[in-house]
Amino acid sequence: MFVDGCPSANYPCSKGRTFSVFMSSTSVSPEPRSQIDDPSSLVARFGPDEPLMMDAGVPLTSWQIAYQTYGTLNADKSNAVLICHALTGDQHVANVSPVTGKPGWWTTMIGPGKPVDTDRFFVICANVIGGCMGTTGPASIDPATGQPYALDFPVVTIRDMVRAQAALIDRLGIQRLFCVVGGSMGGMQVLQWAASYPERVFAALPIATAARHSAQNIAFHEVGRQAIMADPDWRGGRYLAEGTRPSKGLAVARMGAHITYLSEMALHRKFGRNYQDRSAPTFSFDADFQIESYLRYQGLSFVERFDANSYLYVTRAMDYFDLAAEHGGSLARVFKGSATRFCVISFTSDWLFPTSDSRAIVHALNAAAASVGFVEVESDKGHDAFLLDEPEMFAAARGFIDAAARARGIS
Repeated sequence: MFVDGCPSANYPCSKGRTFSVFMSSTSVSPEPRSQIDDPSSLVARFGPDEPLMMDAGVPLTSWQIAYQTYGTLNADKSNAVLICHALTGDQHVANVSPVTGKPGWWTTMIGPGKPVDTDRFFVICANVIGGCMGTTGPASIDPATGQPYALDFPVVTIRDMVRAQAALIDRLGIQRLFCVVGGSMGGMQVLQWAASYPERVFAALPIATAARHSAQNIAFHEVGRQAIMADPDWRGGRYLAEGTRPSKGLAVARMGAHITYLSEMALHRKFGRNYQDRSAPTFSFDADFQIESYLRYQGLSFVERFDANSYLYVTRAMDYFDLAAEHGGSLARVFKGSATRFCVISFTSDWLFPTSDSRAIVHALNAAAASVGFVEVESDKGHDAFLLDEPEMFAAARGFIDAAARARGIS
């Protein structure tokens, strides 16, 4: 599969199908409010006396965080593993999604007998602040107005996401996490956990990520945000209150982003220049090529499950991420004295978060005298490789987790 569980080998073609997302955004029904405010998962709610202080300088009051758990917490609560999701992920990491009906987005990594073994570990995965699957975000109802927050929601950072997760971990009565695991934006959260709460993270497994977002990646995100905001149905962010959705803009944003998750070799192997259900060009702007049809499917399926304003917020959170910024630009200072064990994993064909980003993290950890291992996985699948069937990644993750479990005394 590719990112978000969309199988590339079995995607719907465009033959006989109207891609309404490019024609009439108002024809797409609004996302179910039940998943925004009352999701099909566990929810921890925090009242006005438990505000979440945001990096934007404002408190978020009466907020909630939606999460899923798998496995059993042991008696001394030492076997808890936190999974941090990527940009458009959610809490449904190892169970069937209530929205798509598809398996969880990381069932290759998490489950009985998998590298993160739910027969041994108590696994937690939470939807991030700013998301749209039950954790408070711009689509949530603002208690002060009775309307969706929209752009009145405070801008979110990766550190805000981690603060919210820490509040959840406190609520669950867990003092120290055995391991924090995540890829891409999830890997950023892993690094932020190790920086903000080093005493609460025994082991950390950041995958296909970076300690700061690059100018190129910020540029890709800005194109996507502008596509959303240029859609006339965005309505200055107030589309939910006005009964519309910027589906055309969100679909284009998704299409552009999805290209960055793949490699040129993966695209060529799966699609090449093959035509979609035809043997010659139509000399029109229909989806003549298979890759065009695939991207249109990605855009269409995405708008059916994700909120446009949430996309603005979570991409902005990644853009602002720069772990060393408050430490004079020195990443080594961030991890000075850290007792956390690290394993950093990258992929040879990942041009969104190239191996050089992972090496920078490893060099900083070495300079801080932290315990760190590093694996560069040979793969031609691009950034999405961390979500796919990659035996070398599984072996590295399993070896690291097993060794950390022995050191932690977890059977």
